[in-house]
Amino acid sequence: MKTKLWLLTSAMALAWCGAANAQTATTDTSKASTVKEVVITAERRTTNLQKTAIAATVLTGADLTAKGVFTVDQLQFVSPSLTVNNFGQGNDVDIRGIGKGEHNSQTSTGVITYRDGVASFPGYIQEEPYYDIANVEVLRGPQGTFAGQNATGGAVMVTTNNPVIDGGYTGYIMGHYGNYNAMGVQGAMNIPISDTLAARISWDDEFRNSFYHVTGPWTGDANLQWAALRFSLLWKPTSNFTLLWKTDADYLDNGGYFGDSMLNQGTHNLYNFSNAYPAYASDQFVRSILKADYVAPDGITFQSITSAAVGHTAYTGDLSPNASVTIAEDVSETLMTQEFNIISPSKGPFTWVVGANYTVNNYNFPYGHFDIGFPPGGVDEDLWGTNWTYNYGVFGQVSYDLPAGFQIQVGGRYSYWYTRNWVVWQSPELYLDHLLFPGFVPNTYNYQEEQTYTGANDTGKVTLNWNFDAHNFLYAFISSGAKPGGLNGNLLFGGGALPAPFKQEYVTDYEFGWKSSMFDNHLRTQIGVYDNLFQNFQVIVPIPNQPTQNTELNVPGRTKLYGLEGSAQVALGDFSGSVGVGLEKSSLATFYTTDTRSFAAPAPNTCSPTSGPAAPNCVNLAGHPQTYAPAFTFNASLQYNFHLGDGDLLTPSVNYSHISDQWATLFDNRSQGDYLAPRDIVNATLAWTHGPYIASLYCYNCTNDYYVAAVASPIRLAGAPRQFGVSLMKTF
Repeated sequence: MKTKLWLLTSAMALAWCGAANAQTATTDTSKASTVKEVVITAERRTTNLQKTAIAATVLTGADLTAKGVFTVDQLQFVSPSLTVNNFGQGNDVDIRGIGKGEHNSQTSTGVITYRDGVASFPGYIQEEPYYDIANVEVLRGPQGTFAGQNATGGAVMVTTNNPVIDGGYTGYIMGHYGNYNAMGVQGAMNIPISDTLAARISWDDEFRNSFYHVTGPWTGDANLQWAALRFSLLWKPTSNFTLLWKTDADYLDNGGYFGDSMLNQGTHNLYNFSNAYPAYASDQFVRSILKADYVAPDGITFQSITSAAVGHTAYTGDLSPNASVTIAEDVSETLMTQEFNIISPSKGPFTWVVGANYTVNNYNFPYGHFDIGFPPGGVDEDLWGTNWTYNYGVFGQVSYDLPAGFQIQVGGRYSYWYTRNWVVWQSPELYLDHLLFPGFVPNTYNYQEEQTYTGANDTGKVTLNWNFDAHNFLYAFISSGAKPGGLNGNLLFGGGALPAPFKQEYVTDYEFGWKSSMFDNHLRTQIGVYDNLFQNFQVIVPIPNQPTQNTELNVPGRTKLYGLEGSAQVALGDFSGSVGVGLEKSSLATFYTTDTRSFAAPAPNTCSPTSGPAAPNCVNLAGHPQTYAPAFTFNASLQYNFHLGDGDLLTPSVNYSHISDQWATLFDNRSQGDYLAPRDIVNATLAWTHGPYIASLYCYNCTNDYYVAAVASPIRLAGAPRQFGVSLMKTF
């Protein structure tokens, strides 16, 4: 019955509407004869990407649809040097091997995601779908001045479409149907209210059968069901004042995702499971953003951006065969941000930006809702309590034009951060008739943890730009970024001892780049080289002298990472294409620890992180690569417009991505499942444009490449298999 209702809804919607991304598709191909100008907003003002000292990939909403990018993890197939460790509800993003390799609330992200100018949830709720998108900017390298803390690897800036005053009743709707019974409808409508006020409403509704074939006594619904709604209101009472309000509400039911044992080799078991424990995975959140801009008579812009978000995530899963290790978590998160900016006019030899921001992000773990079972009802670890995090910063950048096309830019930020835990760890427990009796079992461990940790850091960027001529732009800079430190939890089987907090992490980036346009702007190129130095690289490993316990440590010394990136875009009449490549090499500093999966624990105090000594159970990881840092990434896309007459177009498009092998832990131990094989992803579409309609055949992962998308000890999670189907879009 549900399937029939879906098909009926889709058919009714497609009968009168179409797709927003089709607005850029037209039978006039004159604009496609040269590469279109790309702008970027990473530095709080709109600038030409070809004239901005930053390594970035910028994609419009139409680009996302053509390349098959609908969630954050698919960005790794269209941008060089980017990988996403996809857990479904949590996506740990790494750029140039820098980001977040460990999934927990205390480890800060190293690649921050902004939505419409505000930082999004950093720990959970990362699979928010891309719909009605204006553009996505993937910024590579530390963004310490403007993105602030948690941008040591880079940042992802997502901007959705705004209402248009006097824009009429315009919009789109798009419907699709494919294998795995995948069906969905998304769309948007601009609503003019007056000559100073307009609204926009957009939505996304999706259903898909699970990729997994699951047997056994488990309970739950493994199918995906997403629903998202966005309402925007734009008020412009005068020519120099603008007020924009956006509110998103998402219900993202992933049904359940299942993991294969890390010890298994190959990919034959990635989608077939026999489970005994309930499977559930769901996120819900509401986020509201209020942005006010006032342009003074002298051209100076005063800007305020305020946001508040409330989210809830819940997950249950079987981490091993026969439910011998299980997890059930239920976490609420609140995020509030405030930023003020003062921005000078963009014209003139001297320009500047100054600003300040404040962020509060809290996690709440309700009593009785976070349990790890070994197995459940046997030995359980329970956690409840609250983790509070705060940070505030002040920042600014000045730019001054020098003779002969040179320009110097200096930017900096001061950040202060604070984190506090008030939690209780408890193990083991006794379950009797489904009732929990903490402390009933003799020798129950109950540890209350209340601790705080604070710090501050200075980050920034110094740049020398050179506009050699109208077609060539060169730059060199030194930039830095920082991730806050954090708190380690009680050692349940270590007498309740509290390991020391881990320190904040610093990255310093030395970078040189050259951007050019050639052949009357039919070809644009970008090339850059970088050399990064890490201080206090944060990593979770077994404690060398208590290897049954994990804790977060800092790698002593300076971890190195360097590489080269290049990209190009071409447009020749009806033909267009792009290419991106990333080469990188990373090397850990001296660091001793124990891989307890393979070796017995050393005696206490006989394996120092800094001095060892080296032994089979005290390994020096010096020279090992960072996690999720593939040495080679490559992507390319091609498309061509065939004219069919009467203004119709037939446009085949193909996108190819290669991500070389990488490691999921610092130990580089193949037998324990640390090795992630290369992945080669091919996406293709064939679109027929007829006036405001676009009908498309699509195929994602066309070669059905089976690959491991993420590793979360002791399991590995599969990437999406081949998906194909048909979509219909119409603008109005």
